[in-house]
Order: sequence, then C-alpha cells, then structure tokens
Amino acid sequence: MINNDDATQANITIGLNAVIVANIDMQPKVLVIRPTADTFATSYETLTDHLLPQNESHEVLPFGPFYPVKHRTLETGLRSWVEEQTHHEIGYLEQLYTFGNAGRDPREEKGGPRVISVSYLALVQDTGRSKMENAVWRNWYQYFPWEDWRDGKPALLNAEIIPALRRWIKRAKAKDQHQSRYERASITFGLDGTPWNDELVLERYELLYEAHLVAEAQKEEDVICGKAMALDHRRILATAIGRLRGKIKYRPVVFELMPSTFTLLELQNVVEALSGNRLHKQNFRRLVEKKGLVEPTGKIESSTRGRPAAQFRFRRDVLTERRALGVRNN
Repeated sequence: MINNDDATQANITIGLNAVIVANIDMQPKVLVIRPTADTFATSYETLTDHLLPQNESHEVLPFGPFYPVKHRTLETGLRSWVEEQTHHEIGYLEQLYTFGNAGRDPREEKGGPRVISVSYLALVQDTGRSKMENAVWRNWYQYFPWEDWRDGKPALLNAEIIPALRRWIKRAKAKDQHQSRYERASITFGLDGTPWNDELVLERYELLYEAHLVAEAQKEEDVICGKAMALDHRRILATAIGRLRGKIKYRPVVFELMPSTFTLLELQNVVEALSGNRLHKQNFRRLVEKKGLVEPTGKIESSTRGRPAAQFRFRRDVLTERRALGVRNN
C-alpha cells in the first residue's frame, strides 16, 4: 500500500548532466550553455520544461532527460543526447555522482518534481562548433579562480577569501563550532601553513557556499567568489575538477585530451593546466618516460618557439600491460 508520503516521493525526474572537458590552447575548458528567454524553447526540443532552469541568467552545464524506454542504460542515454545535440563524440566517460538533495531546483518548492541528476565527466578532443545554441567553451578557472596556482598563489586568496573566512570563523556562536570552522578552513584553504591539496575543489566550494561567499548562496556578504552557475551546477563542476585532478595522478586519462602527436612540453602544459600547479620540467619528463606512457614518433615539431622538439604519442599498449600510473610529479 502506498501512503501519501510515498506518492509524493514518486514525483521524481531523472536528468543526465555532462561535464564536458577539453584542452583548448593549453587551458582546461568546459562546455556550458548561456540561457536566454527562448534558448530552450527553440534549441532543446528533446528536453522537458521541468528539467530546465527558468528565469536564470547564470550558465548551465549541458543536460537532458533519461528516458527509461528509449535509453538502455544511463550511459547510453547520456552519450546519445550529448552527441546528437553537441556534435561532439564522447571518448572517455565516467560517472561522477548522483545529486538528489531536496531543494536543488527552486520549482520543487512550488510543487514541481524532485530532480535527481546523474552527472558524468566526459573528455573530448573535438572542440568544433556545437549544434546547441549559446553553447560556449569556458576556462574552468573563471568559476574557480582560487584554484589556479600556475603563476603562484592567487592574489584573491590573501586579499579577499581568507580574510572573509576568518571573519566567518569568528562569528561562530559556540567554541566547538569555531573549532570546526577553523579546522575545515585550514584543511581546505591552507590556513596558517597547512599544505594546499589541489584535489579538494568541491570541499573548498562547499565551504565558501556555507560561509555565503558565493552568489549561489543567495545572501549578501563581503565577497562573491568566481563566476556563478545556475542551480547547483558549479558544485557538479567542482566535483568533476577534483575527480580529474586525482585521476591524472594514477591513470593516464590526460591523454584523452591530447592530439595524436604532441611534444613533452605540450603534455606538461596540459597536466599543469588541469592540476593548477607548475611542475618541475626534468622530473616530469623522467616520470613520463620511466612509466613508458609515451613513445617517440621519429618526427620533429619545428613550429614551436626555440629549439625544435621531438614529437611523441601515447603508448596505448600500457593500458593492457598493467594498471598504468599517472603523471604525479614526485
């Protein structure tokens, strides 16, 4: 027997979100959509209204509905509509997380369905024109400027974020709350000499959200950090960045973003772009060669500045030889 609460719980919509990442000019770019008054009405005929943010000026990640009859699996559903609508063939794909918290979509409070989003991380090399109107490639550091340490510690941290976090810590109403806030801020943002962990992208964003330091928190504060996204899509993007940063340290997924041939400097630049950190050149090259991840093509790249550089390609045999290590720069 189904009671009224069970019936309410049954009012659920399942969506498939895609964090589509590409390497463009040695920068990590993500495909996003800029909503307009008529974008979804004219360009997304396969999407249902209750899956789309309405009256929102912020950008969104590409997403579409899961049709249980049409789609054999969640992954095939994701691949079919992304490739159909974006003209981008997805190579590497992995499921990130299922986001189903109550209140993710403001229309839920008005009687709309509970929206469950199954998110995926996709890595592509094809970055040509998308079929989707208003779809653009954005540098993901526009949304997380505090995560890019390639030119040293971002000025935004010392100038705005850390002072604001310290004020938030001081506003704690109890000693244990004060201690908890300080510990979390120290671990995530490296307060008072605590090491910075580049994989804690989601944890840093969630702390800023809790402290009302991002626009999505919808409260006025001293600092509004980074470019906002609709609904909780910036949280989904943060999850993807943290996952990918961890992944490149023990799996060779970075090569899914590389062209068929490349120089070792180009490879290093892409790894640095993803991790947000500079790497020691000689250590990086020894690491890549020691693990047998690449092999020379015998060709020389003469268009690079400075001395001509040898071209390499990913040695895919390594995938069948063992669980290949990534490109951690120890």
